[in-house]
Amino acid sequence: MALRRATFRLYPNKQVSEMLHYHRKLHKDLYNAAVSNRITSYKKFGKTVSYFEQQNCLPDFKEVWIEYKEINSQALQATLKRVDFAFGRFFKGLGKYPRFKSPRHYSGWTYPSFTGWKVHSTGDNGYLELSKIGQIQMRGKARLWGHPKALDIVNRNGQWYASIVLEIDDTLLKNSRKTDNGVMAIDLGCNDAIAWTNGEENGLVAAPRFFRKAEQKNQELGKSKRRKRSPNFNSSASLTVDPERSPRVKKKVKASRRWKKVQKLVSKLSRKVANQRQNFVHQETTRIISGNSTVVTEKLEVKNMSAKAKKGDALSLSKGKRKKQKSGLNKSILDVGMGMIRDALKAKLSDIGGLFVEVPTKKVKPSQTCPKCGNQEKKSLAARTHVCHNCGYTQQRDIAAAEVMLLWYSNNLQGLGTSLSDVDDSSSTSNTSKRKNAGSMKQLGRAKRQKSQAPLGDVETPGSNEVSQG
Repeated sequence: MALRRATFRLYPNKQVSEMLHYHRKLHKDLYNAAVSNRITSYKKFGKTVSYFEQQNCLPDFKEVWIEYKEINSQALQATLKRVDFAFGRFFKGLGKYPRFKSPRHYSGWTYPSFTGWKVHSTGDNGYLELSKIGQIQMRGKARLWGHPKALDIVNRNGQWYASIVLEIDDTLLKNSRKTDNGVMAIDLGCNDAIAWTNGEENGLVAAPRFFRKAEQKNQELGKSKRRKRSPNFNSSASLTVDPERSPRVKKKVKASRRWKKVQKLVSKLSRKVANQRQNFVHQETTRIISGNSTVVTEKLEVKNMSAKAKKGDALSLSKGKRKKQKSGLNKSILDVGMGMIRDALKAKLSDIGGLFVEVPTKKVKPSQTCPKCGNQEKKSLAARTHVCHNCGYTQQRDIAAAEVMLLWYSNNLQGLGTSLSDVDDSSSTSNTSKRKNAGSMKQLGRAKRQKSQAPLGDVETPGSNEVSQG
């Protein structure tokens, strides 16, 4: 059995909508209380509070705050689990320190099991029944339907959504997509979103540039919004001093109705761009796997690629000129949705039992290698045509890179199938090499000594490889 998500748009009436906002506020307050409890306990008593300690306090918490008796107990536990997860990510070096959430930045809550809610649907529209809230009409269509296991209620840009976790049979999942035994290599870029080759044919998919097309409209709305009175959590200029209090105390400023009106237009435009990009990603990835059960691409660190230029490096020279260029490049990288394309391919290939291979970029250097003779030459980003000075082979740069990746796969991995376990291109989130060392120097030194004293067979050598299977 496999778990998959299906998202539906909710259409609550006025009374139910008020109840949804009320429940979201209670979950937000519980989240903030749990964060405050952990901070206070450590600062005053030097003691860390675990998830189980906070969970065991829920019955007493309900006796004091009786409004929480109306909320599903497991949903409250899921909110506390969210706090524990946030602190866990921080101590592993994967995220920032947990902050208190405002109503704007707390989207919803979770039902971790099939209690407190019921869905009346077979995958096409229907309605949702929430305990203590009521019935809500929902619209949408799931590609596959199974047994409901969990539910997330989310408020996004003023609209309510239900994200349902479904348990689906593996056989049904594998037969849900049409595919073939082909092998395709793809290279992702900014000018052309996808450059592909299967050894016999090749082609380019132009980048749709949804954000770039909407950028001017977005700038106009932003300029209009800056003329209105914004809330004080958006602009320090909107803060005013309360004359009845100390001059250092700032009075809270509420946003004007005109500012809120423009903000809704900004959210609507952002939602449109996101939906367009998501639709493009699903269409193109479905087209790719429709004839290929193996997809080869290079390993891209999108987060590092789209990082802004730091002060003092080469990109911040020339009075900010390079910095602006890097900012424009970052917009183009994120506009294509390279990470979304990669994740969608992994998920869809996993459904059909296919193979997703990531070529080690620093080792193979697809963009600098000739697919015919293997000669490597450095190229600038401005050079869009590959011209080999050794053998004379000429090809579009991104297609040539895809040909190099396909050749690398054919020479190294073809025929090994999905049983690969030793290829140096894993993208698993469990790879601890991606995490920052959060321990003390003493702990790190002990870990190094243990590793150096380990038997040779237990030590991970630089030559050990691992493949990521979607």
